[in-house]
Amino acid sequence: MPIYEYGCKDCRRKTTVFLRSFSAEPKSLVCDSCGSGNLVRLFSRVAIVKSEEARLEELADPSSWGDLDQNDPKSMAKLMRKMQDQMGEDAGPEMNEAIERMEQGEMPEDLPDDGGAEWDGYE
Repeated sequence: MPIYEYGCKDCRRKTTVFLRSFSAEPKSLVCDSCGSGNLVRLFSRVAIVKSEEARLEELADPSSWGDLDQNDPKSMAKLMRKMQDQMGEDAGPEMNEAIERMEQGEMPEDLPDDGGAEWDGYE
């Protein structure tokens, strides 16, 4: 059952149309916002469901890391966020704080190694 999106050329908003089959033709298309029939079909986003194994394989492939710079804490934080998103799990408050600090430009070796205790002197 396809869902198509159309863009209104008059009010520039999207209208979603649900059809019962791929062969069904929409009878009359009008914008949900302004009632105009001046619509153009849009390309919709597509979601692809991957298995956990496929997600791990993708993360293990260095070519999927993009423009990773191991000497740039912001670049490393971006990769760590991507890994968290792919795994669908939260790494915990300590790791989230470390990532936030890396996003601000602190290198991991600059962060105190206190066995997981609270950081002090946060600027």
